[in-house]
Order: sequence, then structure tokens, then C-alpha cells
Amino acid sequence: MTRLRKMMLEELERRNYSQGTRRIYLRAIEHFAGYFHQSPDRLGPQQIREYLAHLFRNGKMAPNSVA
Repeated sequence: MTRLRKMMLEELERRNYSQGTRRIYLRAIEHFAGYFHQSPDRLGPQQIREYLAHLFRNGKMAPNSVA
């Protein structure tokens, strides 16, 4: 397990998120990083905007899901 993944998991646990929510959040980060073929710690706000635009364009995400 990478340091970044461990930190994220610890934070989600600290916030008392359910196991299902933690799994979904971690999967979302995996997909985000996979889209750019880079570790998420090397990605920033520009890549987030680009990835969200990709999800909207391809109908994979409703605007309310972003909020």
C-alpha cells in the first residue's frame, strides 16, 4: 500500500466513513490516476478539471455527483 493511499484511508476512517464509502472513494482516485497513467500525488487542479470534463462528456457522471 502506498503512503498516499494509506493516508487517505486513515483520513476516511478518522471521519468514520462507512466501508462502502471508503471503497468507492478509493476506486474513484484509482480511476482518476489511471486516466492520466500517473500517481495521484503528481496530479493537480488542472487534471481534476480535465478528468471531470471527460466524465461529463462521456455521460459517466451527473453534474450533481460532483457537488
